[in-house]
Amino acid sequence: MLLKTSLRSFFAHKGRMALSLIAVVLSVAFVSGTLVFSGTATGTFDKLFAATASDVSVQPPKPAEDETQQAAVKPPTVPVALERQVAALPGVKTAVGQVLVENAVLINPATNKLVGPTTGAPTMAGNWTGAPNSPVRITSGHAPQGPAELVLDADTAKKAKLGAGDRIRVENAAGRHDFTIVGIATFTTTNPGAALAFLDTPTAQRVLLGEQAFSSVAAYGDGSRSDDQLKADALAQLGGGYLIKTAAEQRADNTEQFGSGLDFMKYAMLGFAFVSAIVGAFLIVNTFSMLVAQRTREIGLLRAIGGSRRQVNRSVLVEALILGVLGSTLGIAAGLGVAVGLIKLMNAIGMDLEAADLKIGPDVFVAGYAIGIVVTLVAAWFPARRASRISPMAALRDHGTPAETRANVIRTVAGLVLTAGGGALLVLGAGAEKAATGGRYLGLGVVLTLVGFVVLGPLLASAVVRVLGALLPALFGPSGKLAQRNAMRNPRRTGATAAALMIGLALVIASAVFSSSAVSSTSAQIDKSVGVDYIISGGRTAATPEMLEAVRKTPGIDHVTVQRYFPGAKVRLADGRQAKTQLTAVPPTFFGTDFRPTVDAGAVDSVQHGSLGIGAAFAKDHALKVGDRVTVEYGQGRTQELSVGAVFGKGEVFGDDAFVAMDTMEKAVPDAERPPVWTFFAKASAGADADRTLAALEDGLKEYPQLTIKDKAGYKELVQSQINTLLYLIYGLVALSITVAVLGVVNTLALSVVERTREIGLLRAIGLSRRQLRRMIRLESVVIAVFGAVLGTGLGLGWGVTAQRVLRDQGLGTLSVPTTTVAITLVSSVVIGLLAALVPAFRAGRMNVLAAIATD
Repeated sequence: MLLKTSLRSFFAHKGRMALSLIAVVLSVAFVSGTLVFSGTATGTFDKLFAATASDVSVQPPKPAEDETQQAAVKPPTVPVALERQVAALPGVKTAVGQVLVENAVLINPATNKLVGPTTGAPTMAGNWTGAPNSPVRITSGHAPQGPAELVLDADTAKKAKLGAGDRIRVENAAGRHDFTIVGIATFTTTNPGAALAFLDTPTAQRVLLGEQAFSSVAAYGDGSRSDDQLKADALAQLGGGYLIKTAAEQRADNTEQFGSGLDFMKYAMLGFAFVSAIVGAFLIVNTFSMLVAQRTREIGLLRAIGGSRRQVNRSVLVEALILGVLGSTLGIAAGLGVAVGLIKLMNAIGMDLEAADLKIGPDVFVAGYAIGIVVTLVAAWFPARRASRISPMAALRDHGTPAETRANVIRTVAGLVLTAGGGALLVLGAGAEKAATGGRYLGLGVVLTLVGFVVLGPLLASAVVRVLGALLPALFGPSGKLAQRNAMRNPRRTGATAAALMIGLALVIASAVFSSSAVSSTSAQIDKSVGVDYIISGGRTAATPEMLEAVRKTPGIDHVTVQRYFPGAKVRLADGRQAKTQLTAVPPTFFGTDFRPTVDAGAVDSVQHGSLGIGAAFAKDHALKVGDRVTVEYGQGRTQELSVGAVFGKGEVFGDDAFVAMDTMEKAVPDAERPPVWTFFAKASAGADADRTLAALEDGLKEYPQLTIKDKAGYKELVQSQINTLLYLIYGLVALSITVAVLGVVNTLALSVVERTREIGLLRAIGLSRRQLRRMIRLESVVIAVFGAVLGTGLGLGWGVTAQRVLRDQGLGTLSVPTTTVAITLVSSVVIGLLAALVPAFRAGRMNVLAAIATD
């Protein structure tokens, strides 16, 4: 009987459930689509890694952290003799010496443009071995057979419009190397988006490694021994100086490396799917609250004929369960479309995934149904509980839900405590000296203030809506006055509807404040501290002497400044403790002429006289002061005892780096062990025209398309574009929660129109025109949307300002509130309100007056 009643009630109100169903579908679709895409991508690459892994791979030891930058220029190698040693191991059928370097620079000399991906995937060059597990096979031309021949993968050749017979250039630290394309190789498995170039083995060793060696040796067994046994034999015979991996270990490493790049997208999308689910919960609460209110008499009859509170509660929850199951099922199906869309997006940027190979694991169904059903049941529990507490006689007299005085008192106290606690945490976070501590306060403060505003929403609705709608009666007459009263009539409903919109807009405002502050802070730091006129970066490739000489010869350039960066450097303190730091060796022109740092203690000139310059945070964390003696460890056993000569101010463009003079570093580190130059700077001559010099610089370096050349204005634009890329991603994902919030406003208005059918009929009967009625509903929608926008703006500003204060010592020293974005957000809330009211207002205007009055 309970199930039959619930089913009958659900299908009797299926139109009113439709928008709540859409909210569930959207949330589940985003989650399931993300999981399907992630599973498909991972599964596809698992197949690639499985197909290309050798039985055992013998590799050089993994570079230490302090050797990472050096390894990028001169890759670690194994000796040529190792190939014969591996081939002689028991159970090895064949051994193949492999040469492979990542981030090679391929250039089309005819156009002076880079050949290869620009989306972050690597450009790899190596030797053509013809190994049985090669990911490519030659489909046009032939394998490289001499010092001037090269094979290019088909995908890269197609994008670069290159073919057999065309010229191509390989550039690295060893210089320029020109080749002729003699073959095109096609991927036999998935192309991860990389570009591949192959040379014959002697040429690859000379050009890519600079010595007769291999990057690794791949061993293929004859089937008599397992991979683990081959590895054990290799360890026993070759010693522990090499990194030896089985096929399974190679696959696991490759999968982990690929997965780390995919995790950012995966977890970002899941995070915002969670936000949309929370927003959808408000919609569901409103839907069931209004349906319960409209069925008050029906519930009273059920109670009068013997239905218990538990049965009434279950009846409402069964309806929610039906909604959750149906929404989850449709959401999982829609998630397949989301996954296909993501796959097409990846294909557009060069990653070859097949939509036909969708991998739908059990986790997709578990997560989809868990989110859809749990969110729906939790959201419906509150209205169900209120419904079960309606006494039969009160319901039959149509008095509605029981008095909520006590509930309002509890709500007020809880909301104030949560909001005050969250606000206090935000204040503590803003004042924290350490960013990590401030970040923890910020995270907890965001949660508490958000929950506090949600709890206080219904109590704020009456007061805030009264203020927001104060002008409506004067501007729109009776329609405006009725709209204001209707928005204030049910504060709980108004608060819940606005809360959904508040969450999305709070995220938008907070992100805008953070990004605007980041851009302003960077610009201020560049103007204050940067004295050079041009910044030249090779990205993933090191600068060569030819590049530096080309800059020096450019008309209008006074001098060129280089720096050498030691990523794994450490400072050994007087008590023996080691502290990791980012150490940079700089020339005499670096400080004072090219850069003007703020100095808290000491003198910046002391760096050029053999002292160490350190950041304020590093000095504070390790109790260092000017004059203290420390031992600098450059890596590879190279050490030097120096005294602290300068402590730089907080929030500098240099961050918390440590600096030594170039000649000081050269006394301790041999030339062969010095890291390469990745970024260098140029200073214009006095009186030189900046724009003309920039044009001359770009012209002089046109043969090096891998270089990025920016003046200070261009560098600011580059930083802003990088920040905006992340910001637009956040905006796009937040749009989902705002979409669900808009559905909530639509649903609330649609149900309130049904709820007020008789009232609308009476208003029409006493002279309210259709136009006035539609205007009333539109204005009510606008007031609710603006109420949510005001709360969201307040929260977002609080979060964004706190985030800036937390990171003030990490370079975010300037607070910038994007007033234009705030204004657009508030205006957009009016537009959202108008759009959300279109359908409900249209339906209300078409009501038959007599039928509406006669409605029970």
